[in-house]
Amino acid sequence: MSKKTALLLAVFGVGTVLSLSTHALSDKQKKDIEDRIKPVGAVCLEGDSSCGGAVAAASGGKPKSGEEVFTGTCNMCHGTGVGGAPKLGDKAAWKDRIAQGGDTLHTHALQGIRAMPPKGTCAACSDDEVKAAVDYMVAHSK
Repeated sequence: MSKKTALLLAVFGVGTVLSLSTHALSDKQKKDIEDRIKPVGAVCLEGDSSCGGAVAAASGGKPKSGEEVFTGTCNMCHGTGVGGAPKLGDKAAWKDRIAQGGDTLHTHALQGIRAMPPKGTCAACSDDEVKAAVDYMVAHSK
C-alpha cells in the first residue's frame, strides 16, 4: 500500500468517526435500540429463585419413570449395544454388573463409565430419574 493510499484511508476513517460522533441519539432512539437488543428470555433452573418464582422441573414437574428415561435416552445404546453397552434383557451381559450392586450401577450411570458419558447424555434428567432407568434395566435383565 502506498503512503498516499494509507493517508487517504486514515483521513477518511477519522472523518467518518468524527461525523458519526457528532450525531447524538435521542432518548427514543436509545430506547428503541435497547428494546431491539434485549434478551428475549431467561434461563431458569429448578430451584433458582432469582427468576421471580418457582421453576418447574425439567420434566414438567412430574419425574419421568425409569421406562420413560430408558425409552427416551438409554435405549439409544442399551437397546442396540453401541459402544459395548449391555443390551436390555441380555442376562449374560448384565450378570456381573448386577452383582456389583445397585449403588455401584447408579454411580456409574450418574458419573459415566467407559464409553458412557455422565447420565448417559440425559443432562435434563434428575439423579433419581437416572437411577430409576438403571433399576428398570436391571429388572428387565435378570
